[in-house]
Amino acid sequence: MHIAFFNRSYYPDQTATGQLLTELCEHLVRDHGCRVTVITGRPLHPQDGRDAPARERHHGVDIVRARGTRWSKARIAGRASNYLTYFLSACYAGAALDSPDVVVALTDPPIVGLAAWLAGVRHRAPLVMAFQDIFPEVTVLMEDFQSPAVNAALQAVNRFLVRRAARSIVIGETMRRRLVEGKGAPPDRVVVIPNWADTSLIHPGPRDNAFARANDLTGRFVVMHSGNLGLSQSLETLVDAAALLRDVPDVRLVFQGDGVKKSDLQARARSLGLENVVFLPFAPKTELGEALSAADVCVVSLRRGLAGYIVPSKLYGILAAGRPFIAAVESECEVASLATTHECGIVIEPGSARALADAVLACRADRLRLEKMGANARAIAGSFDRAAQVARYYEVCEAAMRRTPDAVAAAPGEAHVGRG
Repeated sequence: MHIAFFNRSYYPDQTATGQLLTELCEHLVRDHGCRVTVITGRPLHPQDGRDAPARERHHGVDIVRARGTRWSKARIAGRASNYLTYFLSACYAGAALDSPDVVVALTDPPIVGLAAWLAGVRHRAPLVMAFQDIFPEVTVLMEDFQSPAVNAALQAVNRFLVRRAARSIVIGETMRRRLVEGKGAPPDRVVVIPNWADTSLIHPGPRDNAFARANDLTGRFVVMHSGNLGLSQSLETLVDAAALLRDVPDVRLVFQGDGVKKSDLQARARSLGLENVVFLPFAPKTELGEALSAADVCVVSLRRGLAGYIVPSKLYGILAAGRPFIAAVESECEVASLATTHECGIVIEPGSARALADAVLACRADRLRLEKMGANARAIAGSFDRAAQVARYYEVCEAAMRRTPDAVAAAPGEAHVGRG
């Protein structure tokens, strides 16, 4: 089965979506014998100053890097240019594909599904939409740009694509409901496949480890945010919580990762004179388990209003590492449900520095509870192991390729169930 994926971010990019897609494609090749082609963009941050080739094969995956701009994502003009130039180039590259059996579009950028659909029409291949986020609701993150016209266009694009997709994959139950009720997706064609972690690579370890010693975290109470420092997590709240905890001498708030908000967060911490906030770079995959193990408690946060439109994927690495977490999210977010159902995390109000500081102090005062929550986290991590989720992607693509009754694309003009 030849599967063609469309997404602007892929290896060697370190974005969350790029890393996830890289793992998915490589394991579809290795574990399921698929032929995989990825129509991606050029890396936003070339390694060692060297650009990636326009075409290459990496770990069995054929990579086609569509040309496009690579301006900073910190401004809307740069993001828009990057998205549009990649989209146009991806349309051209999709037309030149070597007869895929299935085309799969992720949501970076949100209109890339149109390029995948056009490739599917040309090659008579079914479309599978894999939603990592849902637009236009996520445009609230673009603080420097709000356009009713653009939002209406994105709404129309999503409705168009879910009508024509053989299957739509979402990463949570709340997201499934958003897609059915808000976008008119046929309910029988929407399947939930969560994101994942590699539980064989990431596993519980001692707090006092090489990572902790190298970064002066031994003997501290470590509160860690690991992953992309982006626009969706209300990360200023974490810095403000650290300010409230500045007089608790052993507490350290660790940001591990990079992203468009990193420089702003560093400036905020400096302006507040905080010495209890530490910024560290991304850990390589082989060291992520040790890095997470250095934390006493992790933080998973999401801005109010985004529940179901984004699902924080950093959760699954935390579970695999057997670490408890503080979930600064709305109650309808999948993270909150998992935390309360399995007693592996504490749910607090999103965007409240006081609530976060109080939760940190409560965790610090009850180490036995932390141990129990961490054990519960590891116990459910197997439900989100990478191998199982990749196998489900394979099954969805195979059903679409074979045109089984529950995977046939909706015909234009077909009536919809649950249109919101």
